[in-house]
Amino acid sequence: MKKSIKTLLLASLLIAIGCKQSEQAASESTVATTDANSGGQENVVDETSVPNIVQTAVASKDHTTLVTAVKAAGLVTSLSNAGPFTVFAPTNAAFDKLPAGTVEGLLKPEKKGDLENILGYHTYVGTLKTDYMQDGQEFDMVFGGKVKITKKDDKTYVNGSEIVASIETGNGIIHVIGDVLLPK
Repeated sequence: MKKSIKTLLLASLLIAIGCKQSEQAASESTVATTDANSGGQENVVDETSVPNIVQTAVASKDHTTLVTAVKAAGLVTSLSNAGPFTVFAPTNAAFDKLPAGTVEGLLKPEKKGDLENILGYHTYVGTLKTDYMQDGQEFDMVFGGKVKITKKDDKTYVNGSEIVASIETGNGIIHVIGDVLLPK
């Protein structure tokens, strides 16, 4: 009988310790998940998801100026959300075509509204694939204004700027262009 009681007490002790460790692990997991997600969707990193628009742009050596502008305008979270979005993404060379001092001026905090408008003119809510774009088609952009699609031969242009590459992302599509689009 004493042996049964000792065995029962030992089993109870092991169960209690196991439950305590399980509760502690669950608590730590909740804290870690909360900490990782506290910055929004732009902070979610995993090994299986397709990168979103911002993550894709950050990984591109040709879009560092665009990424800097998106950060300065406070649009990282917006462009990391579910979407879908279409972004006409000017390359660094496209920004270099602007008059000297333009980009630097737009990156100043007091120009944030102007920068948001310019970047919004490069963004469409929805997915626009070049295969489905038609010559003469116009699209309303996020911060007002329309862009016009032109088709010549097998090439597609937005406001006269050739779409040189298209990259599907987890929350939309990026069309790489060689010019900064300015509202008309």
